[in-house]
Amino acid sequence: MGEKNFPRTPNLLFCDLEPRLNGRALSAKNKRMGPGEVPFRGLPPMKIEEILVAAIMAAIALITAANVVTRYLSNVSLAFTEEYSVALMIGLALLGTALAVTRGTHIRIPFFIEKLPPRGKRIAEAVAMALTILCFGLLSLHGAKLAYDEYDFEFVSSGLGHPQFLYTMWLPILSLVVIARALMRMIRCLRGINP
Repeated sequence: MGEKNFPRTPNLLFCDLEPRLNGRALSAKNKRMGPGEVPFRGLPPMKIEEILVAAIMAAIALITAANVVTRYLSNVSLAFTEEYSVALMIGLALLGTALAVTRGTHIRIPFFIEKLPPRGKRIAEAVAMALTILCFGLLSLHGAKLAYDEYDFEFVSSGLGHPQFLYTMWLPILSLVVIARALMRMIRCLRGINP
């Protein structure tokens, strides 16, 4: 009671191969769940990222629609809106990456991984998460340096003249979100718990 079924696509999540919940084998009730379904418990809420992704997509759609309508009706382009759209797209990409890492739906080529035993698959997934952490750690570090340089040298954006670091600072912040999600997934894989 209190558990929710969380449908997942079979063969996408390598950590789901041995059905376990908090380190124990699943009960007979949970074993009767449909194919590709695992119990949902203990995962940090992803609703914040999902809401932010939806809001960003809506904002990009509204900005683009306003630009198209304005250009069609008045033959004048709202060129400054491109600056906001680009910044929002970067945020969308990083939040989408965090969601994909959490769900285990990030891009992969499973040809060799599928030939491994369950423990090997979990280890391979943990190694992939370690590499993700390394990649986004470097991105966060260099993004923070770039944002600081833009702040220090008082760079302004070309379209609106806003301080450029206000856009750039989101790169290291959202990279840290991806790192946190990858770290949680890696720990769950190494423990043999459904992510």
